[in-house]
Amino acid sequence: MTRPTTHIIRLLKWGRVLAKHGALRALEADRNTPRPVKRLFRIARIGTFQPKEPDYAAAFRAIGPAAIKLGQTLATRPDIVGEGPVQNLLMLQDDLPPADFDDIYHEINTSLNKSADELFASIDPVPVGAASIAQVHRAVTSDGKDVAVKVLRPGIREQFAQDIETYEWAAAHLEAFGGEATRLRPAMVIANLKRWTLRELDLRREAANASELHDAMEAVGNYHIPAIDWDRTSGRVMTLEWVDGIKISNTDALKAAGHDLEELAKTLVLTFLRQAISEGYFHADMHQGNLFVNSDGSITAIDFGIMGRINKKARYWLAEILYGLTTGNYKRVAEIHFEAQYVPSYHNVDEFATALRAVGEPTRGKPVSELSVGQMLDSLFAITRDFDMQTQPHLLLLQKTMVMVEGIATQLHPGINMWDISGPYVKDWIRGELGPEAALADGIRDNVKTLAMLPDIVRRLDEQIPRKGGAPEAPPLPEVKLMWDKNASSGGGFWRSFIFGALSAAAGASAMWFWG
Repeated sequence: MTRPTTHIIRLLKWGRVLAKHGALRALEADRNTPRPVKRLFRIARIGTFQPKEPDYAAAFRAIGPAAIKLGQTLATRPDIVGEGPVQNLLMLQDDLPPADFDDIYHEINTSLNKSADELFASIDPVPVGAASIAQVHRAVTSDGKDVAVKVLRPGIREQFAQDIETYEWAAAHLEAFGGEATRLRPAMVIANLKRWTLRELDLRREAANASELHDAMEAVGNYHIPAIDWDRTSGRVMTLEWVDGIKISNTDALKAAGHDLEELAKTLVLTFLRQAISEGYFHADMHQGNLFVNSDGSITAIDFGIMGRINKKARYWLAEILYGLTTGNYKRVAEIHFEAQYVPSYHNVDEFATALRAVGEPTRGKPVSELSVGQMLDSLFAITRDFDMQTQPHLLLLQKTMVMVEGIATQLHPGINMWDISGPYVKDWIRGELGPEAALADGIRDNVKTLAMLPDIVRRLDEQIPRKGGAPEAPPLPEVKLMWDKNASSGGGFWRSFIFGALSAAAGASAMWFWG
């Protein structure tokens, strides 16, 4: 077990890196930052020569892979870090320095059931993309197929495990201070970040994700998932068909190729809605580097390390929330929040509906180009704080992906109206799922299941009782012994103050949440 002093040293080192890149400046100026923490921030930047503009991407990159994953998530949260930092953090999505090809080739040569020479006719030593966890090389298989070979960076699993252990330790101490930190549940956020990234560190899981999403979206003609080469795939290496499209971020090339950018934006939004609402299984890393446009106007997605799932009850609520916002039915949106137990029952549903109206009405019906997403989210999060709404970790990926999709769609077509596109789709889905035909079909299916389980119906009765709440059971959290519990008799108050300051610099960024 890592010693507390090791965690503290790491946190102070990371805080120093953040200070050198000017990344603590905004937190130091924030009126909500406690005075003792501001003093510690000033100490952290003593002797540093900070750039005129903070370089958040460089700071997270210097800290390590776990910080890069955190930075990529913060890149979707202008409400937390502001619009300027978001643009800077987007650089973490692509074009990181690659690992040495000799090390990459060694991984390929030792991770598959045959040697690299037997499996591949050639592998380009220059990567086509390098990210925090893996990099991709173009190759030709021994049977002449053009493929992309994704390889984990050497040592990445060990480095990530070390960093995430300190994140867990930091989050547990930060949450123990109570107040806003308890509501934001940083320990739960880090637990989910750990689960998501551990899945990315097993490329067999990513290959399975791609295969499952391919099956779910097979009927959608304008959305493509590359085929997996399972014979050349392992936990550290994944091989899939080569994609010859134009990056969706290259709008000039898309225009030159004659593509309809407005139609592409609409396709992107609708395919995301189908994944999230209809299938309950969605590509949760839909940044610009992971989407390509083919010659026929269809979209190809890559990089399936992060996938999101939403259970059916939560999807009902999500659909009703979206439809309620598009139609101005704030009372129903408020009721859903209470039914899902997102808002504590001691609050008033009508007051919550009025608060939602204050945020929704100024934005409803306007194109994204006329809205300030940062201001809108600031208002929304202020409401959730007023109504004691806790973090919903199971919706973090959904929120992150929604922001990504909106950003790409807006770049393709600045005049896009997200409400106009999503409203009809959500309405049709609700009618199809909750209408009389769907209710009848569900009733028949449920009756058949009930008859089949009659022999043990009594024993399993508890499993059939409807449960409230749309959130899945929370993942187990690591047991972290708090410093002041151990030192209560010898300066526990000092440790509280010291650790609070140290953690705020390096772990405060982990306070991510869906609605506030």
